[in-house]
Amino acid sequence: MIKRIMKKFALSERGAKGFLWAVIACTAEGLALMIPVSLLYYLTDDLLKGAVPSSHYYLYGFGIAAALALIILTNFWKYNATYFSTYRESGIKRVRLAEKLRKLPLSFFGKKDLADLTNTIMGDVQVTEQMMSHYVPQFYGSVITVCIVSIGIFVFDWRMALAALWVFPVSLVIVGFSKKAQNYFTRKQNLASVAVQDGIQENLDTLRDLKSNNAEKKYLEGLNQKIRNMESRQIKSELGSAMFVVPAQMILKLGIATVALVGGMLLVNGTLSLITFFMFLLVVSRVYEPLSGAMQNLAAMNSLQVNIDRMNEIENYEEQGGERTFCPKGYDIEFKNVGFAYNTGETVLDGVSFTAKQGGVTALIGESGGGKSTAAKLAARFWDVDRGKITVGGVDIKTVEPEELLKAYSIVFQDVTLFNNSVMENIRIGRNGATDEEVLRVAREAQCDEFVNKLPDGYATVIGENGSMLSGGERQRISIARAMLKDAPIVIMDEATASLDAENESEVQRALSALIANKTVLIIAHRMRTVDGAEKIVVLQGGKVAEQGTPQELKKKNGIYARMLALQSERS
Repeated sequence: MIKRIMKKFALSERGAKGFLWAVIACTAEGLALMIPVSLLYYLTDDLLKGAVPSSHYYLYGFGIAAALALIILTNFWKYNATYFSTYRESGIKRVRLAEKLRKLPLSFFGKKDLADLTNTIMGDVQVTEQMMSHYVPQFYGSVITVCIVSIGIFVFDWRMALAALWVFPVSLVIVGFSKKAQNYFTRKQNLASVAVQDGIQENLDTLRDLKSNNAEKKYLEGLNQKIRNMESRQIKSELGSAMFVVPAQMILKLGIATVALVGGMLLVNGTLSLITFFMFLLVVSRVYEPLSGAMQNLAAMNSLQVNIDRMNEIENYEEQGGERTFCPKGYDIEFKNVGFAYNTGETVLDGVSFTAKQGGVTALIGESGGGKSTAAKLAARFWDVDRGKITVGGVDIKTVEPEELLKAYSIVFQDVTLFNNSVMENIRIGRNGATDEEVLRVAREAQCDEFVNKLPDGYATVIGENGSMLSGGERQRISIARAMLKDAPIVIMDEATASLDAENESEVQRALSALIANKTVLIIAHRMRTVDGAEKIVVLQGGKVAEQGTPQELKKKNGIYARMLALQSERS
């Protein structure tokens, strides 16, 4: 049962046990609330007989006190079992989803909208938190309570029991049929919500460009339309739910009428006692209230499946696995007939084979879209190849756990990611535990001193979200310092000096010379002067290796590399 609950509601084992405990608590509270009805029934019976025996006064007094104590106790139990347990589970679920995302290949993120993923971790978990604390245990508790009470009233009189309870299954069926419609409305509502989040984030990211091009007003018109669409979807979702819940609740009210009608007929015929009739009126007045709430809870639960499916999509996605140990024989990177496509039918690399030797620089060049950056990311197992294999020191990287593999890599990509922290801590990310002296040393070698000393607090200056206080070249130098601090045996650089001016590029190139000594270096470059010192050049064109060899060999060949060199010489 625990495993079924875990699967149905995307819960941890602890959360499933907590949910089961919450259902029991809700059931106990529902039954406790029936005790006053029982006391009132026996008291009315005594009154109808003419007098209340003196011994019964103590019984009723004790019963009232016990019922009150039991109601308070079960209510406290229910509160703890539903709310506190659910809040703990929400924390566990968010951490579990975040940990899962950490282990997924980048191909997953290429298929998903980042705002959608954020909405899953925060929004969907919040929805399930509300459902599991306010609706789901209460629904099951109400159903179980009604079933237990039904057994009791069937013992009293099966005819009156049928008159009282026929509305319950009919109402459940009506609301149950709404599941497909509500899932449809919920999916549309989620899409509209993600579109608004994307629009707001895009507006914030591109505000400078929008203002500079006088396009802000037009963009905001589109954003307002997205907001109106979301509001419309929310209204439609509520109406879609109400179309089923309101009729179901109206049918529940018919139960009181049928109890009164059937009971009156049986009372007139002399086949039903007055006290039994009274008892059924008391029971239905008490039972229909939680049943009406149960209909609303069931309607809310119907739409919950969409949120659970979105979380399960993350949790069930295949992780990039592998061995926790990585013992290569050297650090040569070899591509062996590698084929890869981000999407089916869109080939990016086709039969790519080359070797990047340790102790040398291998440069990947070619036209935009030729597969250079893709090859570099595949070399670090950001994605897994579709065909062929990539080895490091003879070890197929697909067999190595990604986090273990990346310990051997220092990576500087063209798009630098910085954090809203100090310059010092942004560089220290390269090697956790590095001393301040070590950080300052690599910062000087990466030519960071020049601009950091101009900042208000030097290396203690907080540089804003993604280094918003810095220029592109300054951000890139911090990224280079980070890679130098890590000092890994494999270095991958994607246009690492593209944002630097000629003077700083020369300085950083000297620092990089020290960084790459006796390492395997893979460089992606568009500027030919960046690859002048490379031992090997691989020209990628249309996802295939068009040429490879030393710069001297390729110049003599007078092919693509020679033409690219001549073109850049003309432009300069």
